[in-house]
Amino acid sequence: MARISRESRASRPATARTRRPAKAAAEAPAVRRRKSADTPYHHGDLHEALLKAAVQVLERDGLPGLTLRAVAREAGVSHAAPTHHFGDLTGLLSELAAIGFRQFGAAMAAAGASAATPPERGIASAKAYVAYAQAHPGMYGLMFRNERLDYSRPSLHEASEASFAGLARGVGASRQEPISKESLSLDQAAAIASAWSLVHGFTMLLLDGRLSRILNRSPKGTSAELLLATMLRSTGARPPGP
Repeated sequence: MARISRESRASRPATARTRRPAKAAAEAPAVRRRKSADTPYHHGDLHEALLKAAVQVLERDGLPGLTLRAVAREAGVSHAAPTHHFGDLTGLLSELAAIGFRQFGAAMAAAGASAATPPERGIASAKAYVAYAQAHPGMYGLMFRNERLDYSRPSLHEASEASFAGLARGVGASRQEPISKESLSLDQAAAIASAWSLVHGFTMLLLDGRLSRILNRSPKGTSAELLLATMLRSTGARPPGP
């Protein structure tokens, strides 16, 4: 009897050992499926999630820190995912710039629509121009880095063309004449270049901290907005707008 009991006890662990791997093998696929379902790679719109992650990296780490691997880490997906959706870094940057141009144009159009007269619309649009750049310096900087972008991509081409069309309309309204973005007279081209140069130059100086000397020596209460509005009124220039 003692021998039978010992043999019985000795056999039980072996039986248990044979059962556990079988159970684990059965459960493993289910566990893997649950983990796969939980990963962001399988959510509804990975393309959009990658772009949102790229915006976060861009605004936090700047353009030098924006890489495909950094975006993948931010989105919590495979390093191959951005390449699959955008081809390369230029493709990703171009899609980001398209988003920027659309947001940029919408902000200026909304500001211009809230004003009553052409001069007021011009100043409101200029303020929106600067405000967008201050709120999104990384995106603003990317939008004007042509060497990093591919304008043959439809989304970027369309967004940048729409932005320029808004600029042409704004200058045309201030001159009380229609301006076509397809064909410009020399005077119209000069008016657009002058307005854009003024506001873009002001914006870059402001972002780089180069206007602090002027503002610090100006009358108390002088803000960047007030300085810009005074510049526009004194020069008679009409800034980009809808």
